[in-house]
Amino acid sequence: MKMEIEQLEKVASQVRRDIVRMVHSCQSGHPGGSLGCTDLLVALYFERMMLNEQDGKPVFDMNGTGEDLFFLSNGHISPVWYSTLARRGYFPVEELATFRKLDSRLQGHPTTHEHLEGIRIASGSLGQGLSVALGAAMSKKLNKDKGIIYVLMGDGEQQEGQVWEAASFAPHHEVDNLIAFIDLNGQQIDGPTVKVMNNRDLGKKYEAFGWEVISIEEGNDMAAILKGLYEAKSRLGHGRPILVLLHTGMGFGVDFMMGSHKWHGVAPNDEQLAAALGQLEETLGDY
Repeated sequence: MKMEIEQLEKVASQVRRDIVRMVHSCQSGHPGGSLGCTDLLVALYFERMMLNEQDGKPVFDMNGTGEDLFFLSNGHISPVWYSTLARRGYFPVEELATFRKLDSRLQGHPTTHEHLEGIRIASGSLGQGLSVALGAAMSKKLNKDKGIIYVLMGDGEQQEGQVWEAASFAPHHEVDNLIAFIDLNGQQIDGPTVKVMNNRDLGKKYEAFGWEVISIEEGNDMAAILKGLYEAKSRLGHGRPILVLLHTGMGFGVDFMMGSHKWHGVAPNDEQLAAALGQLEETLGDY
């Protein structure tokens, strides 16, 4: 699927509406990071990723042969992934109303035993997603499958040791069909990352491990994201994995949530929901 920037922005606005409504409905979940990463996921699923399709809708199977794959390592931002998958056609949009409810396939952290289309791993136990992505990327190379592997991690997640084991492994094995993103919003559950555990210069760290690093400074600008994604893809296939430093705003799109770690895992009340929805255009119809 290929869409113009204005169309992608309209999808992103609807996804943000979905996010705040989902989290409000169950009074649980993680709106801040979800809102910040909305533009990236919409750009990937609606414009950038090569997906197996039939009659314009994705055809899902666990193996993902012959298509690009996305893994969400920081699985607590599941609302943005669920909404993007539903709006892309993986499962009915109406199912978003079941988020975090009993017997729902849309658990707070993505899981596989509910057989939700689009989900290939259970995630949210931080630090594991890059390792999984590497396994998938190496599998595709062994099978001579041209699909690209994408994985999204949080910046607070970079404090996990397993991330750095994987970061060392990937260049050593020349895993050059992988694009990893770090959501650089500068916030984690207990406060700003610079105060909780300063990551310092992540770009230089990954470069020292052998990665090729690019930066998208405006990670909530659709045109900038598309440009960065094209650049990242153009650098694949030369023996090095690609890291994209994605500079986003926590809670982007809702003024009272922006830039604050307080909205990492807090649901809006009725008045806050109304205020948030007043800032987000309904473009595809609410579920």
